[in-house]
Amino acid sequence: MTPTVDSLTARANDLASRREPFVHATVVRAQHPTSAHAGDTALVMPSGEIQGFVGGNCVESSVREYSQQVLASQEPLLLRVVPGEPSRSAGDGAVEVSNPCLSGGAIEIFLQPRIPAPRVLVVGTTPVAQALETLGSGVGLAMELTDGESAAPRADDAALIVASHGKAEEIALEAALRAGVPYVALVASGTRGAAVLESLDVDPAERARVFTPAGLQLGARTPGEIALSILAQLIQERAKSRPTAPAALSAPVSAPVAAAAAIDPVCGMTVAASESTLRLEHNGATVYFCSPGCRAAFRKDPERYALTL
Repeated sequence: MTPTVDSLTARANDLASRREPFVHATVVRAQHPTSAHAGDTALVMPSGEIQGFVGGNCVESSVREYSQQVLASQEPLLLRVVPGEPSRSAGDGAVEVSNPCLSGGAIEIFLQPRIPAPRVLVVGTTPVAQALETLGSGVGLAMELTDGESAAPRADDAALIVASHGKAEEIALEAALRAGVPYVALVASGTRGAAVLESLDVDPAERARVFTPAGLQLGARTPGEIALSILAQLIQERAKSRPTAPAALSAPVSAPVAAAAAIDPVCGMTVAASESTLRLEHNGATVYFCSPGCRAAFRKDPERYALTL
């Protein structure tokens, strides 16, 4: 059964709450005799699984392939699928692909990546910690206040910032460094910060990764100003680590990697080589197909298409 709009909305909200990336695919234009209609939607998972309806098996193959590219690039894309040769007229942010399986017509699908905002752990409940939570949310960060003993940093976190004024600082800093969090900072004076760093049970190279006093030297005095200087430093450091990436702060430290592409030996269409793509094993190799029809044709006479593998 095709999911309803309400069920897809609920599913999208659930994925967002669990910080799982996906692509929201929406049909924006469909020409007869395509089976989809403008307004049809689907969710595409990193695995290639499609929930919803934006066209038949042939169209789904193109949606699956380009959705994985969209997740990797973190940029939206207008996908136009046509039965004949591509017109090469698509500009930036759009692509037109040939799908020999289509019986006619064309379909345009907007692929919007939904990438979870980068998580920033803030240790403490001090005025600076509260200001960080308020300002960070305003620039697209997923701020999470915690205490040093409960902090559970992960490698895909954007940052861990300790602003607890001496409470369980070492525990949180060591956990973040060992997890590989890219930006680790301690709100403290230069003298106290140096003493805390010296007490950490990590090697010198890891200890040197901690920013303390945290933040850019802007002459900040109030909790809000200090929080602003820290976020500015975080943005600066993230920009250094992704020189060719989009400037949007909503991109996480690590993005899903696009799956490899394969060629359907029956129709010649490019498809994603993923677990969700139709496939079968032949002579010890995995062969991928755009539709059940192509797979059935290959299974019936594999030697006919062997030269295209």
